[in-house]
Amino acid sequence: MTTDLHTPASPAPSVSLWRQAARTLLADKGSMTALAVLCIMVLACLLAPLYAHYVAHTDAFASNVAGSIVLNGHEVDIMQPNDNPLHLGLSPIGPTGHTAYLLGADSQGRDIAARLLYGGRNSLMISACAAVLCLFLSTLVGITAGYFGGITDSILSRLMDIMWAVPVYLFAISLSIITVRHGLQIGPFTIEADNLLIPIIIIALVYVPYAARPVRGRVMVLRQAEFVTAARCLGVPQWRVLLFDILPNVLITLVVLGPLLMALSLLAESALSFLSLGVQAPAASWGTMIQDGEGLIYSRPVVAIAPGLAIVFVVLALNILGDGLRDALDIRNATRRSR
Repeated sequence: MTTDLHTPASPAPSVSLWRQAARTLLADKGSMTALAVLCIMVLACLLAPLYAHYVAHTDAFASNVAGSIVLNGHEVDIMQPNDNPLHLGLSPIGPTGHTAYLLGADSQGRDIAARLLYGGRNSLMISACAAVLCLFLSTLVGITAGYFGGITDSILSRLMDIMWAVPVYLFAISLSIITVRHGLQIGPFTIEADNLLIPIIIIALVYVPYAARPVRGRVMVLRQAEFVTAARCLGVPQWRVLLFDILPNVLITLVVLGPLLMALSLLAESALSFLSLGVQAPAASWGTMIQDGEGLIYSRPVVAIAPGLAIVFVVLALNILGDGLRDALDIRNATRRSR
C-alpha cells in the first residue's frame, strides 16, 4: 500500500469529492468486509468484561491451576496429566467447546477466550493510539520540513535518515529496554513502566520517519502550487496557508497512511510484548498471550495460535481497508468519476 506523491497539486478536495470517495468505498465489497471484520473484533474486545463475567464465569487474570469445571455433568480439573507415556507433569485443559474455557486454558489455568478479548483491547488500543500519535508527529515534521525547506528541511531530513537507518524492531527494543525498568520522564511528568503510554509513545516514534517522508514530499509539491503561491503573494499569513491550504491537501495522505500505520503498530506491539518489553503483567495483549503459549506449542497449540490468528485477521483487514481508501481517495480518479 503506497501513497502517490506525484498527484498534481490542487486546491483542497471539495465536499463532493469526499462524498464520491465515500460512495466508492461503500461499493467496494472487499473494503466493507474488512471494515466489518474490524468492527466485530473491536466490539468483541470491548465486551470482554461481560463475556468473562456472564458467559465464561471466570476471572481472566486470576491463576486457577487448582481449579476445576463441570463438563457434561462431570467435574474436570483445569490442569490435567500430560499425554506422555509416563504422564509426568500437568497440561492445561484444551478447548472444551462449552462457554467455560471455550478455547482451553493457559499454563496458569486462565481462560484463553476471555484473555483473548482482554488482550485484544490492549493491543487494538495501543496500535490505534500509536498510529494517531505517529500521524500527528509525522504531520508536524513533514509540513515543517516540506514547507519551510532550507536548513530546517536539512536538519529534520537528516534526523529522519538516522532514525530510518536503524531497523524498526531494534530501535523499538532499545527504547523499550530503557523505559521498561525506570519508566519515562517527560519534564515534570513520570510515566511508570507498566503504563500503556510507554509502548504507545515508543511505537509512534519509531514509525515517524516512514510517515513523515510522504507527507514532506506532498507538501513540497503543494508549496509550488498556484493557489499556494497566490495566497502568499496576497500576504496571507503563513499559519493560514498551512492550516487552510496545505493541511487539507495532506489530509488524504494521512487518511491513507492510517490503516497501514495501525497494522504496523499492532505487529510492533505484539513483538515487544512477546519479548516482555511491551505490555507488562498482569495486563494482557495478544503478544503476551503468544509468549504464554510458547511452552505449550506442542501440547496446547491453541494458546499461541488463537492470538496469532487474531493478529493476522486484523492486520489483513487493515491492509485491505487501506487499499480501498487509497483507491477511493485518489483525486484524479475521483474527479473523473464525478464528471
